[in-house]
Amino acid sequence: MIRKDIIKKTRRIVIKIGSAVLAGEGHDGVDESVFSHLAKDVSSITDKREIVIVSSGAIAIGMKRLGLKEKVKSIPEKQAVAAIGQGSLMALYEKVFSPLKIRVAQVLLTHDDLSDRHRFLNAKNTLQTLLEYNAIPIINENDTVAVDEIKFGDNDNLSALVTNLVEADLLVILTDINGLYNKDPKINKDAELIPVVDDIDKFVSAAGRTSGIYGTGGMQTKLEAAKKAAHFGVPTIVANGRERNVLKKIFSGEDIGTLFLPMEERLTSRKHWLAFSTRPAGSLILDDGAKNALLKKGKSLLSSGITGIEGNFDSGDAVSCVSPNGKEIARGIVNYSSEEIKRIKGLKTTEIEKVLGYKYFDEVIHRDNLVIQEREP
Repeated sequence: MIRKDIIKKTRRIVIKIGSAVLAGEGHDGVDESVFSHLAKDVSSITDKREIVIVSSGAIAIGMKRLGLKEKVKSIPEKQAVAAIGQGSLMALYEKVFSPLKIRVAQVLLTHDDLSDRHRFLNAKNTLQTLLEYNAIPIINENDTVAVDEIKFGDNDNLSALVTNLVEADLLVILTDINGLYNKDPKINKDAELIPVVDDIDKFVSAAGRTSGIYGTGGMQTKLEAAKKAAHFGVPTIVANGRERNVLKKIFSGEDIGTLFLPMEERLTSRKHWLAFSTRPAGSLILDDGAKNALLKKGKSLLSSGITGIEGNFDSGDAVSCVSPNGKEIARGIVNYSSEEIKRIKGLKTTEIEKVLGYKYFDEVIHRDNLVIQEREP
């Protein structure tokens, strides 16, 4: 019943399609017939719904066109192969969606596009306009220019961040297995599919302590993506994209794959961006009093509770708030630079102006610009 209620309310969907799905059975590169079936499947669920696709496949296609049998390893090689494959990837999507009278649009993103608030909002507005034009954005990481510092790492996590970016109602991750299992189904015949995960935080924590949980490799990134979506109040379904008409079946209410339920206390879009899209420019080390004020009382961070600073950053940057034992407990936007905080750390708010000669704010981080990352016991 929960699944059917979710499907009934869903109006905007992010669908992540992995390379393993696009390759089909026994193919190197990608299988064009898979694109065709997926396009028809997507078309079957578009009535009164908006679709955003996050697609892998550029590197796989590029390798096929270049006749490469082994995965390229260096960044320049990967970027060149992706550049060769990306055009063909979009051409395939255009080819299979055009007969169905569905427009598609290419959108390439790097992590910087989402970690910078202005670029985040610009991307958000562009995608919103594409949806108003009844186009399906086909999103991929911009591998041609991305380096390690600005990479998402994988398209599972990209799809979760896009879910916040477009304020979707549901994230669907299509992969080459039926969902999440209690054991690796490829080597354990008695592995059982887990139909519903109701608390993703507890599950991920348990998976980290239990070797039997199938949460390694590709499935681990799907758990991370489901967690990000859950904190935005969005459910995730992980299902087998090789199953014919899988999307039609999901949106008919069939119990396919694993459903990850959202958190009851959802983050706002801005706080979700702060928690998952930003990359901290540095860290503030807090004393126990400040830690408790943030975690238990929902207070702002004051200079008096800061014992140390790591990194160089400016006011307006995102930083980690670290407990005395070194664990990130919160993330926030600072009102002062690292150089200024070095001078006022440990001081009362009333002493800031005396030391700096000015006082922009009473708080180093205001609670409205702060998001809790991890609650310590």
